[in-house]
Amino acid sequence: MSRVAKLVPVALLIAATGLLGVGSANAQPLPPPCGYTLSPPQVVNAGGVNKVTATVSFYACGAPFRPAMSVACVHLAGPGSRGQCTQARGPGAAQVFFEPYQPGATYTASGRGCGKVFEDALEPNCQMLGPINATL
Repeated sequence: MSRVAKLVPVALLIAATGLLGVGSANAQPLPPPCGYTLSPPQVVNAGGVNKVTATVSFYACGAPFRPAMSVACVHLAGPGSRGQCTQARGPGAAQVFFEPYQPGATYTASGRGCGKVFEDALEPNCQMLGPINATL
């Protein structure tokens, strides 16, 4: 009798925590640990020269994650096109400047934002951003 009395609470606990698979039937993928935004490509004048820029900015991390790095890239759309990328560490924004600017061309911005828990993490958890196309 005492064995049955001990097994009933254990079975109820296992069922309540979903270890029997009942709670996992509608599981959704987890969101990225940190949130980043990518700006669309735009033309700016820097030092008297028109350039195309895009920025990846950090906005939040869920505990225990913290921002690791961000990468922003801009390239001229089309086969064999060349591009430019830049990165920033921690919560800093990564802003890339691509030149020469060609009026009427289509530019593509892309990037990624990464979060980590440990300082020496080999592979941080990254969120891919873009691509965003703009004819400028």
